[in-house]
Amino acid sequence: MTIQDLKDNKLIVLECISGSKAYGLDLPSSDTDIKGVFVLPQDMFYGLDYIPQIADEKNDTVYYELGRFIDLLKKNNPNILELLASPFDKTLIKHPLINKITLDLFLSKKCKDTFGGYAFTQVKKARGLNKKIVNPIDKKKKTVLEFCYVLYEQGSISLSKWLTKNAYKQAYCGLVNIPHAKDVFAIFYDTNHQYNYKGILKKENATSVLLSSIPKSEKVEAYLYFNSNGYIKYCKEYAAYWKWVEDRNETRYQNNIDHGKNYDSKNMMHTFRLLDMAIEILSTGKVIVKRPNRDELLSIRKGEWHYDELITMAEQKMREVEQAHLTSTLQEAPDEGRIEKLLVSLRKEFYTKFHF
Repeated sequence: MTIQDLKDNKLIVLECISGSKAYGLDLPSSDTDIKGVFVLPQDMFYGLDYIPQIADEKNDTVYYELGRFIDLLKKNNPNILELLASPFDKTLIKHPLINKITLDLFLSKKCKDTFGGYAFTQVKKARGLNKKIVNPIDKKKKTVLEFCYVLYEQGSISLSKWLTKNAYKQAYCGLVNIPHAKDVFAIFYDTNHQYNYKGILKKENATSVLLSSIPKSEKVEAYLYFNSNGYIKYCKEYAAYWKWVEDRNETRYQNNIDHGKNYDSKNMMHTFRLLDMAIEILSTGKVIVKRPNRDELLSIRKGEWHYDELITMAEQKMREVEQAHLTSTLQEAPDEGRIEKLLVSLRKEFYTKFHF
């Protein structure tokens, strides 16, 4: 089933302009996002192929099946609550049945975790992005050798410095484990190249050092420590960084670089929008989609604030969300029994009166 099928068969019961244009935060370059609700034909609903939602290729237009819509409302999903509370001038289609779905049935203290929790996730992402922008990772991956250190005098030096200092090559080194000392090895050196030591590393993509068989008569040259935990952490950060580079939206990334503040300004704008909405819902029981503080939010998107300032402000708003949750008069959770009865009655009415 496609979006055109929904339209041709008059299955759409709610259709609204969503996203930045609904929030009043759109720019001339902003796309038009559409969200809506449809009802499956009766035979499909009773059959095996339940379809919870239908979207276009870019996911700019998304329609949720009535049952999925109600379930997400019950969970206080931010996008879905905003869809139900869409401003009149952003509502393109609204079937009479939708008027029977009222916000008061669904709004609950759960919004602290859905709106506020999502905002908290965005702050964590902002911190992660800040770290990636400020501390880029070279494309050439480090090897195990760069995480090896040799005990020297009263401290240690890097393996590379130790090799250079002694005019040694790592390929002629041999390592043996030191009992009861994790990641510590004795180093031997095959000066005459007669023992076929394995060296410390054979391949650049190796994940550990090599061990060799050492004749008992050979003398220990030094002791090596391999920072295996540091190497594992580096590998994870390397993979995450270059996956981010591969997947990132270059236009949006360049905008973040251009404003010079080293954070994803669009994400941060929506973080504050969500925190404000969480406070409003918990305090007043209202879902205000079009934001009254457009100028302030757009100033965040333009990168007019320093990263540390925004993090401090966001943490303060999180505390306000917690306080609003403590004093809120909203229900703890929606009444699932009432919601189920509503869904059943809506579906029966649609099938009997509007779609034969």
